Amino acid sequence: MRRRFLRGIAASVTLSEFDGASSLSEHRDELRGCSVLIATREQLSAALAMIELDGIAARLVLCPAGRSPAELRSIALAAESDVVIIDETAESCDSATLGSVVRCGPTFKTINAPDERRQPTEWVLLTSGTTGAPKLVSHSLASLAGDMQDPGALGRDTVWGTFYDIRRYGGLQILLRALLSGGSLVMSSPDESVPDFMSRAAAAGVTHITGTPSHWRRVLMSRAARLITPRYVRLSGEIADQPILDGLRAVYPTAVIAHAFASTEAGLAFDVTDGLAGFPESVVNQRSADIEIKIEDGSMLIRSSRTATRYLNGDASSLRREDGFVETHDLVELRHGRYYFVGRRGGIINVGGQKCYPEEVESVINQHPMVQMSLVKARKNPLLGSVVVADVVLNASADIVPSDVAREAVRNEIMDACRRTLSAHKVPATIRIVSTLEVTASGKLQRPNA
Repeated sequence: MRRRFLRGIAASVTLSEFDGASSLSEHRDELRGCSVLIATREQLSAALAMIELDGIAARLVLCPAGRSPAELRSIALAAESDVVIIDETAESCDSATLGSVVRCGPTFKTINAPDERRQPTEWVLLTSGTTGAPKLVSHSLASLAGDMQDPGALGRDTVWGTFYDIRRYGGLQILLRALLSGGSLVMSSPDESVPDFMSRAAAAGVTHITGTPSHWRRVLMSRAARLITPRYVRLSGEIADQPILDGLRAVYPTAVIAHAFASTEAGLAFDVTDGLAGFPESVVNQRSADIEIKIEDGSMLIRSSRTATRYLNGDASSLRREDGFVETHDLVELRHGRYYFVGRRGGIINVGGQKCYPEEVESVINQHPMVQMSLVKARKNPLLGSVVVADVVLNASADIVPSDVAREAVRNEIMDACRRTLSAHKVPATIRIVSTLEVTASGKLQRPNA
């Protein structure tokens, strides 16, 4: 029988090794009933801490890697943390402001004591902060695993891989799927390059792999994209436009290419596997005991058994309306029987009193065959208040564009496509060719308001 494993960048743990023992085993009594902030740098240590402490800690606060000491202190204060978990090799934390410090890693210390898991554990996740400062969202393990009705259907030979941090909603979903299905999981590392992660994924025989569209655009820019032959590829966290879906289909012709909509507050709403951007109108019209979706004033709302309980230190009304629906702040348009995402309510560019959604312009730019990814943003203008500008990364085929003159021709072609497709106020005032675009820790494009 194939061994199940959790694999990080520097170590791998089989679940048979972990059964009944971990580097936190001797701290169970100390951590029982506590609010525990998991702030390890490496994801494997975080995963082991979650498995060890569910049912023991009163609260698990999942803090993705890369937070500054000031941010950690703010999160610890908001979550009323008693203990912070860090890596075995990490530098010491400021215990005066973070509480007790316990180190965790892929080492095992068995103790002769009953493994009593009677504590109902509250799971707290941070939002990505797309519309402002991250919020702390309270879930139960039941709400986090609410869409996994038959996790064993995938089979024990399933090997998941994910670019997400498992302490964010999208990554935690994959960790739970791997554990509940009896499969394995390969996790990325904050300092790891795309080719290096893809090499590890290939060596582990990854069959199912997930990331944001920005993650996948970076994959497609690398020769390492063809190292794996997955059965299932999934995108979520950002708008999946047609060029990225077509690009993945070209590289992985036998895989199911799915794009999903989920939020930290509302949970997983749906996924789409027909290879097309957007989602069918029928998704909104369907009703079930588990989930209901509706569109109001162009904005998507979700009511679901997978919805979080509340924002931490707030009541349920701060997260959902009286009718139980959660406002996602994602805007959609219905065109010919299909809804398309056009952007975030808080991300609108105001051009002389007219609205422009950056994602709408990016979807046009990304259709050019030489464009890998783009970022549209506002630039201040004394007459109009703001104008639209765009940064564009060319794909690998741009090697055939050797001169500034040729690059200017590509820039002009992109501009012409925008003029043909978009209203005048949405056409970029300038298009700048750049080598890279910044991506946030959650794997999304770094937008000015993120």
